[in-house]
Amino acid sequence: MLKGRSLVEPLDFSLEEMDGLFRLAERIEGDERYLRESCRGRILGSLFFEPSTRTRLSFEAAMLRLGGSCLGFAEAGSSSAAKGESLADTVRTVACYADLMVIRSPKEGAALLASRHSEVPVINAGDGGHHHPTQTLTDLLTIQRLRGRAGASVGDTVQGLTVGFCGDLKFGRTVHSLARALARYGGVRMIFVSPPELAAPEYITAGILAKQGLEYAETGRLEEVMGELDVLYMTRVQRERFFNEEDYIRLKDSYILTAEKMETAKRDLIILHPLPRVNEIAVELDGDSRAAYFKQARYGMYVRMALIALVLGVCDA
Repeated sequence: MLKGRSLVEPLDFSLEEMDGLFRLAERIEGDERYLRESCRGRILGSLFFEPSTRTRLSFEAAMLRLGGSCLGFAEAGSSSAAKGESLADTVRTVACYADLMVIRSPKEGAALLASRHSEVPVINAGDGGHHHPTQTLTDLLTIQRLRGRAGASVGDTVQGLTVGFCGDLKFGRTVHSLARALARYGGVRMIFVSPPELAAPEYITAGILAKQGLEYAETGRLEEVMGELDVLYMTRVQRERFFNEEDYIRLKDSYILTAEKMETAKRDLIILHPLPRVNEIAVELDGDSRAAYFKQARYGMYVRMALIALVLGVCDA
């Protein structure tokens, strides 16, 4: 179903297609030898115009574990973009060498533009403050694996959950993507925790959640809602998204998760974070059984292995 398809935003795949992808990711997790060498002879083009550790390396690890190869660049300065080459021309060129392309850019809409000029499938690895669909797939798989019953789908697992988003909700593309994806399932309550300057965009709250009749709340204090949460999605205040350095300095330490703030949290809460972490989660919490952000990073590799295999058509979901 997904062979030859691009993934630009979280809603590009149907819920049925996503279920198939998650089933495949779980199968790979259970047996990492499954699909080994299935992509031998295939090449992943990695176009990263801004820094990344987990997303770039997990894509490359995924392709290598499937037996394929990788080529590309890790920053704009090491590509011909530094000479003024257009994104369209870069994409057309890389499509001559690769079977699949992954792109990250600080510019909103870059992945969509790339998909329109590429002769091979394009996967969006983050475009400015817009979307980060493979992180959303990672987040959903993590919630399903840590909160779901054996054999339960993501849709079944998220029913009745209260999911809290904390930190930079205005510029956080991972928040925007996950909130939109959760809204498709219904039955999820969302709580947005941030200073007013970093509040979730109205197109998410009023434009999607309210119109669908989904329950949500906004607050400035994490302590007020901690005991209600089943999932806490922490985010960093992103320096690179600010135009004003003074605003960043004023807000960067607004929300820091500590052991003290966790005292009222549920025992089966799971703490997620797309990473990198700066100081918004105290290191003392890394040993807490509810801290799942490094497990989340590993699930990201499995879900990207499944995505690559399906898009290249080397297996069926």
